[in-house]
Amino acid sequence: MPKVDRRILKTQEALKKALIELMAEKNFDDITIQDLSDQANVSRGTIYLHYADKYDLLDNLIETHINELAVRCASVADLDFVTGSIVWTEYFESNYNFFSTMLASKGAPFFRNRFLEFLVEEFKDEVDNTQGKNEGLNNELVVQFVASSYVGVVEWWFTNERPVTHQVLAEQLGTLLERICE
Repeated sequence: MPKVDRRILKTQEALKKALIELMAEKNFDDITIQDLSDQANVSRGTIYLHYADKYDLLDNLIETHINELAVRCASVADLDFVTGSIVWTEYFESNYNFFSTMLASKGAPFFRNRFLEFLVEEFKDEVDNTQGKNEGLNNELVVQFVASSYVGVVEWWFTNERPVTHQVLAEQLGTLLERICE
């Protein structure tokens, strides 16, 4: 993998940070390239050197976080749901500004949809409808239920400004997942 110039990374990070800050203030559709330019303290031309438009920037930002969640998920694949959930909720906590903006505001319904798609893929191999409590249930329906519930609880957590610690959230989500998926 070729080494990326630190100035490029610094500019891209400044643009991502600027986008999150702006989305906390106003609707994504109302954000202009000039707003991004001013907030990140870069020229409009610099933005276009890195991204096709604000949608490309948002897509890149979303995929960065989804990819990181996938890496973290793979790293705990052989562990129980509680431990796996702790890894995720620690990531949610350490990236609070991003997730709270994406899930607790009207700013990015595309993130919610992308997060849901990601969770459906992650949970589809975890649900067993051939035995136990889920026997006879439609596998796709159970997976959609689990993924939608997970997104809803995480949304609730951010919307209500983290009413429980990320550890409590992880323990309870993990316990619920064990009850449904095992």
